[in-house]
Amino acid sequence: MDAFYSDRFVLPLPAGHRFPMEKYRLLRERIGQTLPEIRLLEPEPLTDEALAVAHSPDYIRRLVGGDLSRKEMMAIGFPWSPEMVERSRRSAGATVMACRSAFRDGVGINLAGGTHHAYRDRGEGFCCFNDAVVAARLMQREGRAAKCLVIDLDVHQGNGTAAMTRGDSNIFAFSMHGAEN
Repeated sequence: MDAFYSDRFVLPLPAGHRFPMEKYRLLRERIGQTLPEIRLLEPEPLTDEALAVAHSPDYIRRLVGGDLSRKEMMAIGFPWSPEMVERSRRSAGATVMACRSAFRDGVGINLAGGTHHAYRDRGEGFCCFNDAVVAARLMQREGRAAKCLVIDLDVHQGNGTAAMTRGDSNIFAFSMHGAEN
């Protein structure tokens, strides 16, 4: 079984930042120590072209180039850095690679996926690219899947995923979330 991780690509966050970046490293280490049958693999970063199956080319260009407004970066919740871009590309890449692994082996895992708050043209809630929608559309483009189901069980609603798949009869987004967070 393959599990993809991107915890080596860490964002330079200010001291006291509320995002628990270390949780990804801790999870990978724990799996490595307790489940030796799982192959831990580092994903390739997704290209602009791959990301554009779900995101607007203008948004990708502005995010990658550091040209988002202060307000747009505040909505994402991270300070812009080249490391943020690299991590976001690799986190989405991990979901794509996990899907390919699942089609090949029956199962695949991304240890840091679920960036369900990202919209087609903006990021939000610590999510720059929507890995689930990118992966679903790439699996369709590659002929691996005709229809996809995204099951989102995070406590928060996957608002970006819901918005990006609204009206798309080939991707159904099911979000079950806490009523009061």
